[in-house]
Amino acid sequence: MLGTQSRFVQRPQSKPDTMTELADMFYTLVFGDTEFSVPRRYVDLVPKGLGAQGMVVAAMDTITQQSVAIKKLSRPFQNVTHAKRAYREFKLMKLVNHKNIIGLLNAFTPQRTLDDFQDVYLVMELMDANLCQVIQMDLDHERMSYLLYQMLCGIKHLHSAGIIHRDLKPSNIVVKSDCTLKILDFGLARTAGTTFMMTPYVVTRYYRAPEVILGMGYKENVDIWSVGCIMGEMIRGGVLFPGTDHIDQWNKIIEQLGTPSQEFMRRLQPTVRNYVENRPRYPGYSFDRLFPDVLFPSDSSEHNKLKASQARDLLSRMLVIDPEKRISVDDALLHPYINVWYDESEVNAPAPGPWDHSVDEREHTVDQWKELIYQEVMEYDPTTAAAASANEPQPIR
Repeated sequence: MLGTQSRFVQRPQSKPDTMTELADMFYTLVFGDTEFSVPRRYVDLVPKGLGAQGMVVAAMDTITQQSVAIKKLSRPFQNVTHAKRAYREFKLMKLVNHKNIIGLLNAFTPQRTLDDFQDVYLVMELMDANLCQVIQMDLDHERMSYLLYQMLCGIKHLHSAGIIHRDLKPSNIVVKSDCTLKILDFGLARTAGTTFMMTPYVVTRYYRAPEVILGMGYKENVDIWSVGCIMGEMIRGGVLFPGTDHIDQWNKIIEQLGTPSQEFMRRLQPTVRNYVENRPRYPGYSFDRLFPDVLFPSDSSEHNKLKASQARDLLSRMLVIDPEKRISVDDALLHPYINVWYDESEVNAPAPGPWDHSVDEREHTVDQWKELIYQEVMEYDPTTAAAASANEPQPIR
């Protein structure tokens, strides 16, 4: 919780008949250095956290009587990368519809014209904590396997739309006190891959699969590696592969899991293969040694009868360097440690429409992305869109 003082800026309430009066539908609070201008339907704002993508506050929606989280995107138009990511997040949140993926309830901006447009607010269901906090708790087998099951259901739903995440991590997975889980973000755009020799960290890459780190091709089970890293962290209480850069992270992986086979090496790009083959060879450790019984909760006496041996077996199938030998999402959902929760309506929920991958490859200027985002916000802001319509640009394709 952020211990910041807020100040309330009162504005008169009036019927929105003119552009001036439309501004009066909003009121403003300031938390630290961040100003929140929100419609009057949202009350009781409380700051919840400040992240790389912006600040989040909890609020009550007086129309739906629902607790919500409102995220103000941090400087979404400062460059092409930020603007494109904001647009991609918008389109994806509108596309997917699954209980284990965060949904977009509303979006708004206090600015009424494209020329003035600078702030984007997203309204989502309010959750209690992210997985970073949960990992620090002593979880029993029931809770651990249920959290993993929900992650896999959410991932499977994304895959059914043609979205492969590639960047799952605890900070972007949120939970409620009843142990329900939702995936918060949508990972890497297809064009936002990584190059092995790029060493400085921009974001946490501890959970990215070897095929992403090494710049290889990938398929759906790239996301299984990330789930394995998260599961291992739940058991160990610490990050499994905390490299300071790509190369150090690769070394951390092979020191624990062993140097991969020549068959795997042959699929690497020549420069990467040359580096990888010239590293010291490591035999790796057995999973019994990497994850001994003492790290696990007691075997379950509940009807599920979940055991450390089952959890370790699942880990050993997920944390496989070679994706050709790694377990698939479908098979992971059928594993004895997971399938105790299997519900057909959750595992095979209706697929969303296919994701338009041209968004990932599309190139626009910041101003063009800004127009596209403005159009999306106006769709969610029906009470004010009509008044702003005179200022809307022609759609960009």
